[in-house]
Amino acid sequence: MPLNDGQNSDFDSSRLSESTASSSDSEYSRQSFTSDSSSKPSSPASTSPPKTVTFDELMAAARNLSNLTLAHEIAVNENFHMEHVDLPRNSLEGRVKQIVHKAFWDLLESELNEDPPEYDHAIKLFEEIKETLLSFLTPGANRIRNQICEVLDADLLRQQVEHNAVDVLGLANYVINTMGKLCAPIRDDDIKQLKATGNIVELLRQIFHVLDLMKMDMVNYTIQNLRPQLQRNLVDYERTKFQEILEETPSALDLTTEWIKESIKDELLSVSCETTSSPGAIGSSKPNLSPTLVLNNGYLKLLQWDYQKKAIPETLVTDEVRLQKLKEKLNALQIIACVSLITSNMVGASIVSLPDFADKLKRISAVLLEGMNKEAFDLKEALNAVGVQICSEVNRSLSERGFPTLNMEIQNSLIGQICSIVEEDNPISFLIDKRIQLYMKSLLTPPGIQKCMPTIPGGLAVIQAEIESIGSQYASIVNFNKQVYGPFYANILRKLLFSEAPIGKTETEASTN
Repeated sequence: MPLNDGQNSDFDSSRLSESTASSSDSEYSRQSFTSDSSSKPSSPASTSPPKTVTFDELMAAARNLSNLTLAHEIAVNENFHMEHVDLPRNSLEGRVKQIVHKAFWDLLESELNEDPPEYDHAIKLFEEIKETLLSFLTPGANRIRNQICEVLDADLLRQQVEHNAVDVLGLANYVINTMGKLCAPIRDDDIKQLKATGNIVELLRQIFHVLDLMKMDMVNYTIQNLRPQLQRNLVDYERTKFQEILEETPSALDLTTEWIKESIKDELLSVSCETTSSPGAIGSSKPNLSPTLVLNNGYLKLLQWDYQKKAIPETLVTDEVRLQKLKEKLNALQIIACVSLITSNMVGASIVSLPDFADKLKRISAVLLEGMNKEAFDLKEALNAVGVQICSEVNRSLSERGFPTLNMEIQNSLIGQICSIVEEDNPISFLIDKRIQLYMKSLLTPPGIQKCMPTIPGGLAVIQAEIESIGSQYASIVNFNKQVYGPFYANILRKLLFSEAPIGKTETEASTN
């Protein structure tokens, strides 16, 4: 039963409540981070010193994490649903299941064909069918409940067998009619197909298949009804659940602490570079970093995270898949913007700015770069193909307007520059990446303060619609994450930024909060 989500399914966290984070440094002032937050109702409770974690405690923490992840997915993903999927026939599990099921149904068929017929397995099947049908009923459906229990009563069926009065086909038809009353409209065609099945064994087999589909329908109906309540209470629910995990597993913030420490080091390096290049930098005191900037820098790092090799912070596990998809989309958009900029520089903005020409180049690049995040994808070869196609499209447009086409030297240079996008320290790729990061950073202002979307930096106009969509999803994830885990981040930041001990010495201490 895989979890399905749509491409643009992230729930806008601003509908839940305002973000607890603020772009103002006063929100994360030294006083708030050095004061004792344990007395604040919104802060996570203090945890005990590290202890030996038992297997039961570890499993309890895993269950809490599973529940937290599921609840988060239901609330933020409007397209989330459960789906019934059979095992692949060529897989070991699929073959074993197929063999076992065939053996069972063959045995049932041989028993029903005996003279007199043997009904033990058939009665057990009807018992299971009865329990499944009863599970679909609401508490007030007493009449149909009593009817199901009466018709499919195992003791009554055995008495009928003793008197050679059992009607298996009649029981199956009763089950089908009852299923028709209880199923969702989407199953009406399945019910009709059941009624058209003549072989009793095949009919019972198909009844169980449709009942499995009805179970999924019931689960998805429950999810749909549960979603609004979860959305209203998700912040408190996730924070409480994570606190339970932290109490059972004291090391549950180790990766988060490392993530914040890396962000602090990045900010210190940035400040150091700025002060070194500024007059009077020598002898300057230790920089006083803003917790807001440190945290936002950490969120920006998630757009360049190596999700295959590096574990994500514990507080972001519920959004790991969404963040990884955003990163992959941004990687593709970065290349498309680079291709557009290189083409404009090589052939002239007057050609690139022709109606629909930029969109045509974007479509060409997008098609040829599809699947670029897969391990087996040859990006260098794909970029060469992009360059060839763009040269062809440019020449066609030039020819249509009576201009001379690009000579081979210019074409080879254009293709070469496009292929060099993936090289380390490529200046155009570096420039576009910095502008994308700048735009994403500008989105980290809380929704209550930011009144409109920031202006798209130069060079990104060709991907404006796509990057605005990704930016909206990214800001939603970040702002909601701040709401839930802000108190936990505050504890870590307070120790790392305002403790007298050096950053390296606070690692053990910070990991216990």
